[in-house]
Amino acid sequence: MTQFNTIGVLGAGAWGTALAQTAASAGRSVILWSFEHDVADVINKQHENTIYLPDVALHESIDAVTALTDLDACDAVLAVAPAQHLRRVLEGFAPFAPRGIPIVLCAKGIEQSSLQLMTDVLAETIPSAIPAVLSGPSFAIDTSKGLPTAVTLACEDEAIGNGLIQALGTPRFRPYLATDLTGAEVGGAVKNVLAIACGISEGRDLGKSAHAALISRGFAEMVRLGMALGGQRETLSGLCGLGDLVLTCSSPQSRNMSCGLALGRGVHLDDIMSSRRAVTEGVASAPAVVELAKRHGVEMPICEAVDHILAGRVSVEDAIEGLLNRPFTLETA
Repeated sequence: MTQFNTIGVLGAGAWGTALAQTAASAGRSVILWSFEHDVADVINKQHENTIYLPDVALHESIDAVTALTDLDACDAVLAVAPAQHLRRVLEGFAPFAPRGIPIVLCAKGIEQSSLQLMTDVLAETIPSAIPAVLSGPSFAIDTSKGLPTAVTLACEDEAIGNGLIQALGTPRFRPYLATDLTGAEVGGAVKNVLAIACGISEGRDLGKSAHAALISRGFAEMVRLGMALGGQRETLSGLCGLGDLVLTCSSPQSRNMSCGLALGRGVHLDDIMSSRRAVTEGVASAPAVVELAKRHGVEMPICEAVDHILAGRVSVEDAIEGLLNRPFTLETA
């Protein structure tokens, strides 16, 4: 079996730090790249990411760096930079990436400028890399503290996929192998947009019945887009689709749901975003998801309503009324 002993992590936000902690817990040597020098400094000196993941004691074996060339000896790399910044980070890493290195894409989003999935971005920036996708219901704080977590690890090469699972997996962090990268990516991107919708519903006190309906009908939208792009229904019914959707839509701990919650309570989007240092992926992905769906003739009314709200084209009240007054139809339509 292919072995991966030294793991690089591109991105030292909450999720990147949590995955570095997981890899270190699995016994791997970990090099964690941070764009921000102050983040790398505090990790190396205090063994804690006080900015993005405070109050978690990190393994002392995690080496935080700020030069991409420091990852040139890694056996595999986890790319955890935000979706809208991933291309720039991968372009920076490309001159130092060993040929054929597995790069596990952990950002959940669709690039606005190109409407490309992260695997497409990787193919353009580091074409020799072997792509994989890690996605599923996982909060950074839970994973970093060793609370039980299960995720999907998708890789077309099953031998490499199994090697990555052995390198990253622990009794408390359980990756399940899939080969459908597209399904895994679409699930991660769309669930963030739907979580904003669920947050808005909660903020407007529309009740748990409405919340359940949004998750169910939102899942139907996710499946329609995923299958139109070549993904598999079975993948989207698993951890990286339905599982992640349920988690992200059900807890204000989610940055996307908490954004929707504030919107539903009348807070302006600019005020919400200006108060955050961490990225809220659903805000950036919403217009890309909607435009991609239109290109493929896929109807996604909930995601479209979220996009309209975020862009200021309609009010929260009008968006809700628009959804409630849609024509009745077959559930499977």
